[in-house]
This record gives sequence, structure tokens and C-alpha cells, in this order.
Amino acid sequence: MPVDSAALLRRVFQETVAAHDRFAAAHLPVLVTAADAIVRCLSNGGKVIAFGNGGSAADAQHFVTELVGRFEVERRSLPGIALTADSNVLTAIANDYGFDAVFSRQIAGLGRAGDIAFGISTSGGSLNVLRALEAATATGLITVALTGRDGGPIGQAARIHINVSEPSTPRVQEVHRTILHAICALVDDGLGFVPR
Repeated sequence: MPVDSAALLRRVFQETVAAHDRFAAAHLPVLVTAADAIVRCLSNGGKVIAFGNGGSAADAQHFVTELVGRFEVERRSLPGIALTADSNVLTAIANDYGFDAVFSRQIAGLGRAGDIAFGISTSGGSLNVLRALEAATATGLITVALTGRDGGPIGQAARIHINVSEPSTPRVQEVHRTILHAICALVDDGLGFVPR
């Protein structure tokens, strides 16, 4: 039997609004903490290194695009790298060292103490993201995890943990995108880039 399309769409929008409201009611201070860490990093000549799998890979690339390009105001480019964007590097590392090393190996080569390692995982359990955060901690990077569900081992491995504790992957991903935009707004503000 066909579904009532209007009812289905209303439910999707209601659920995503509710997920945003639940996050905003309890977790906004951690976004300030994450943005402040990024502002300090960038002000000291560091960079943001973002990574994740699947939809989280797309979010990592989108986040870095907002930094390197621009967000809402005209400003200088901010340094960021998405570890998901170079298929040659990804496939070479996966082939030679295994898929669990695709991000940690890049952290070892590109990360410097004081940089931000920004791992994204809707499950909180992606082993390659966890290994990258562990490598980042060992190298002196500031680690940020953006997770879903209960955050899993990835949330526990990060210095700053932003958790969207929703059971639905689509709802987690929708809130993640809003969180990334909110952090971008805070970073621009913290660096003194104000709308004209």
C-alpha cells in the first residue's frame, strides 16, 4: 500500500527539528569549546585535519571547504585538509597497510603538534577514525570527535567530544551538518571576521 507522502515528509521534518532541539537544549557549550580550540590552532599557524567515512567523509570535506573557501563572510582562506579527498593516497594506504590505517598514516605525515584532528563518525565505532585520533593524540594534535548514538570508543578517545545521541543515522547526519556550520560561524567570529 502506498504511503501518504505528505505525512511521511511531515514526520521526517518533525523528527529532524526535534533532534536539533534536543541537541541544542543540552550541548551548545561543547561547540564553543571546539570552536575556541580551532581559533587558537589557526591563530598559532596550525590547521584543521578532518576525516570520516561515507556521509561523514562528505561532511569532513564540506567542513574543510567552508574553512579554505569561505563560510558566510569574505575573509582570508583558513588552512584545512580533508583526509578523504585524495583517492591515490587512500587506496595506496589501504592496499599497503589496510583500511584501518587510511587516516592514521596521513595524520603521521601531515599532522603537527597543535593542529586539530577532527574525526567524524555517526556510529562512534569506525576503527580507522579511532586509529587516527589515537595517532593524533600521540603526535600532540588536539582531537575533536563528532559522533552519534553514545559516541562509542571514538568519543572516549577525543579531547573534545561532540555527541548527537540519536538512534537514527539520517537524524545524526542532519544535526552534524548544522553543528559544522555553527562551528564555522563561531570560528569566523572568533577570528574577527564579521558580516558587513
